[in-house]
Amino acid sequence: MTTIAVVTAGLSQPSSTRLLADKLAAATRAVLPDVEIELIELRDLALDVTKNMLTGFPSPALRAAIDTVTAADGLIAVTPVFTASYSGLFKSFFDVLDQKALDGKPVLIGATGGTERHSLVLDFALRPLFAYLRAEPVATAVYAASSDWASPGDLDKRASRAGREFAARLSDAPAVAESSGFVPFEQLLGAGE
Repeated sequence: MTTIAVVTAGLSQPSSTRLLADKLAAATRAVLPDVEIELIELRDLALDVTKNMLTGFPSPALRAAIDTVTAADGLIAVTPVFTASYSGLFKSFFDVLDQKALDGKPVLIGATGGTERHSLVLDFALRPLFAYLRAEPVATAVYAASSDWASPGDLDKRASRAGREFAARLSDAPAVAESSGFVPFEQLLGAGE
C-alpha cells in the first residue's frame, strides 16, 4: 500500500494550513483511493523539535514523526508564511531529519498566507529547501491566501491538479497521468525518440 506523510505546520486550531493539507491529501486520494495517509501536526511537536535541536536526541513522539516521514512513499508538506518564508517550526522539523531522509521522495508542497503577495514562497523558499534535501517536488504547488477560502472553486481546481500530478508520481503509472491530462516530463523527453 502507498503511504503519504502529511506534514502541516499551522499553529492555530483550526488552521488554514491544516485545511490546505487536508484538501491536498483528499485530491490525491481521489486518484489513489487506497493510499494510506499519516498526518503529522508540527504544532504538537514544537517543544520536541526544539529539544532535539538543542540536544541532538528526538523524543519518542518526534522519532515516530521522523520515522513516518522517512518511511512514507511520498510527502505533502504545508506551511504558513511568516515574514515572506516558511515558518521556523516547519524549517526546524526538516532540519532534524537526516539529510538523506527525503532523497528521491515525491513531495507536494503548499503554503498559506494572508494575501496573494506571498505566493512566491513556493518557488523561492520551499522548492530550494526540498531541492537541497534531494526530494522531488511535483510541478504544481498550491498557495492559499485568505481570500481563496471565501470562494474555493479555483483553490479546489489547483489542489485537484496538484493531487493528480502527485498521484501520478507516486503510482509511477502513466495511466494515472494520462487520465488527468498531465504528462510527466520524462515522457515528453522520450516522445521524440
